[in-house]
Amino acid sequence: MKTLTTGMTGFVLGVGAARLLERRGGARRRAEVVQRSQRLAHEAADFAGKSSRDLKNRSRGLWHALFAWRGPVEDEVLIERVRSRLGRVCSHPGAIEVFACDSRVELRGHVLASEHHQVVREVERVPGALAVDDQLEVHQRSESVPALQGGAGRHAPRPELLQENWAPATRLLVGAAGAGLIGWGTERRDLTGLGIAGLGAVLLGRSVTNLPVRRLLGVGAGRRGIAVRKSIHIVGPPEEVYRFFMAAENFPRFMEHVREVRVTGDGRWHWRVSGPSGIEVEWDAEVTRADPGRLIAWKTVENASVESSGTVRFVPERNGTRVDVSLTYNPPLGALGHAVAALLGGDPKKQLDDDLLRLKSLLEQGKATGHESQVTLS
Repeated sequence: MKTLTTGMTGFVLGVGAARLLERRGGARRRAEVVQRSQRLAHEAADFAGKSSRDLKNRSRGLWHALFAWRGPVEDEVLIERVRSRLGRVCSHPGAIEVFACDSRVELRGHVLASEHHQVVREVERVPGALAVDDQLEVHQRSESVPALQGGAGRHAPRPELLQENWAPATRLLVGAAGAGLIGWGTERRDLTGLGIAGLGAVLLGRSVTNLPVRRLLGVGAGRRGIAVRKSIHIVGPPEEVYRFFMAAENFPRFMEHVREVRVTGDGRWHWRVSGPSGIEVEWDAEVTRADPGRLIAWKTVENASVESSGTVRFVPERNGTRVDVSLTYNPPLGALGHAVAALLGGDPKKQLDDDLLRLKSLLEQGKATGHESQVTLS
């Protein structure tokens, strides 16, 4: 366990040092490290402030729930509390009338059978409600009841740890627990410790990224692992820029890591890309929508090595075109794989920035920086 940890640490530090100190591109990468460090410091300070406020508010709410709401309350206050709860679990809260007298709640009106039990149970939990008199008319279907027409379905609230987005305080507490598990598991130096440290790493990663575990690890996340959105202004009409994008052979001209894109028929393109450390990756994608001069949309075919989807919009703007790129992809190992790829020089977000700048130069000046090929619009 100790040897494995030391080896992995040495590998990561060695790769990072090599990339920062190499002659070609080293200065640029060092400047990027400084900029990212400053940005992370600002984000950390902002997160600390949000977490502090969230913890303070939760503490007040807990104290209020344990002490301030005990005992009898005014009927009007109790009615408002009940109505607030109904909106969370009932698709037609306006179809239910609420009455209160001496801390006893009476419910009248109409409710769907699928929601009846949850509605009564939620009202029983309202602080200050000593008893609930259920006088609701229960209906299996809503067709014959005007009060139950329309409305949006409601589901039982999910526990916070099962929600996609966590509150700042939850992220802080879970992250601290994950860091503690990593330390505890590392000290054990056995297989059980390795599992504990792995669980801690997942919890820490989940809290830092605020991504669901399936997207963090790339398991069952489909094409939604990482999302990237970029825009750039190009001097030229949308129709010309669109035609350039639809010519598959043009992509290697401005996308540094793309080796080849060829049309294989039926709206499918075969991509051959140089990944981190020069490892080549290939996959097939299909164009799902093509509006000339306006939009291109695509997605990878089933079982592709890198699942992705995206759109490119061409919006007329001033004397040219605003190109809006929206990309989602799920690299191997999800967000963790994305972090490793970034360390090895394969950060797709940074690559997209550079590629769009080369595209702008290629279309406006006829030559991309660092490329000898000339642009030909057809």
